[in-house]
Amino acid sequence: MAPISAPTSACPSPPPPAGDGKVTVAFVGAGAITFGSPTVVWNHSARIESILGSRLEVPFIVDPNRARFDQIMEEKAQGPCPDAYKNTQFFRTPQEAAEALGSQTKIDLFLLASPPHFRGTTLEGRDLELEMIKLFGNVPTFFVEKPIATTRPEEPVQVAKILREADSAVGIGYMMRYLKVVQKVMSIIRENNLRVMMVTGRYAMAYNLLDKHPWWMKSQQGGPIIEQATHFCDLMRYLGGGEVDLDSVQATTLEHNEPAGELDLTIIDEAKIEPEDRVPRATSAFWKYSTGAIGSLTHIVALHGVGYSNEISVYADGYQFRLYDLYTNPRLYVRTPQSEKEQVYSYDDDDMFYNEFYAFVSAAIARANKAPLPVQDLLRTEFLTSYEDACKTFELTWKIRDLSDEVGDKSREKMTAEEKIAVAKATAKRSLRVQGGSPVLDVPAPAN
Repeated sequence: MAPISAPTSACPSPPPPAGDGKVTVAFVGAGAITFGSPTVVWNHSARIESILGSRLEVPFIVDPNRARFDQIMEEKAQGPCPDAYKNTQFFRTPQEAAEALGSQTKIDLFLLASPPHFRGTTLEGRDLELEMIKLFGNVPTFFVEKPIATTRPEEPVQVAKILREADSAVGIGYMMRYLKVVQKVMSIIRENNLRVMMVTGRYAMAYNLLDKHPWWMKSQQGGPIIEQATHFCDLMRYLGGGEVDLDSVQATTLEHNEPAGELDLTIIDEAKIEPEDRVPRATSAFWKYSTGAIGSLTHIVALHGVGYSNEISVYADGYQFRLYDLYTNPRLYVRTPQSEKEQVYSYDDDDMFYNEFYAFVSAAIARANKAPLPVQDLLRTEFLTSYEDACKTFELTWKIRDLSDEVGDKSREKMTAEEKIAVAKATAKRSLRVQGGSPVLDVPAPAN
């Protein structure tokens, strides 16, 4: 999905609201996800500027890199909303900001987009959400990027409990829930009082240009389900009409050491990754919802090029909903009892990031008792994933990961000595291809 383009002339000016019209937004983390770069679709600040226009005020940005802050200020001074940043201050830590500003600056919305290692736990230095509540109170609305943690689920579950007891407003950036095509599905389900019977998801990624070595290591980024298919797990939970019964989850995988799992065009050297740490090539999982409905998810590392292929289908009595190409050109195909011919829904402006921040900004404005944004069709005015809700998605992805690891371990345990030699030869051959060498003819037998 192409990033939304910021206004090129002047900062958009919504009708003057009653009372205090300014909306204060502060950023913790000044990376590409918040302020953009030529290589990513994210640019949270641009979306917020296009939503709030002249109502936006950014009192401060927190980031350890002063040079990055200065670069952002130069860009914003030449951008469509320079006045929003004319008094923006730089702080290296949230503590510095709180000490310098005291109670004189009230923030309506915080964006917490620091690396996930620094949040999602109760451990000092890795408890950003809890630290922000201590420093700035529970009045602001907090947007937290995903993943919610780099730990196992037990840690963020403890964080969720503390945030709930503090009566804080903390939401997580699962942006696909806000797609207009997704909200159209939800509206049809509500209007017709439908009970979802089954949800299926298919996520096929293109791998041959993926040169980020940590992605190929489960120990670094969690593996494909936790790092990538988490969006589909969350959306399938949202569409399913009930909670996932974790005890019902089953999963199996296609592993790198199996004949069908050999990938010819990887551009990273998997020989440098321990066998048990390499990502599965395909993962298939299914589960039951609390309503009795069934969920089924398939993720595969197989395609070439840039574009991914993805689809989610939802079934109810008489109805079929197919959500297709959710990242780049979202479309919804609906079959109803009235016609076997599918109706097609698509929206030219269906930018899930814009829609997401429309909801978060609306929620922050309401919590601060300020004038609301104009109502827009199929756009929500409250965030849809609380921290506690996101923990349930996190638990589901880890459940699938754990079951997948068990399958992978058993697969490697069953390998004969000859099979281990064959896999080692194939891996060494691909390694030399990546390094620009020649094929290896003799590979010593791996240790049992």
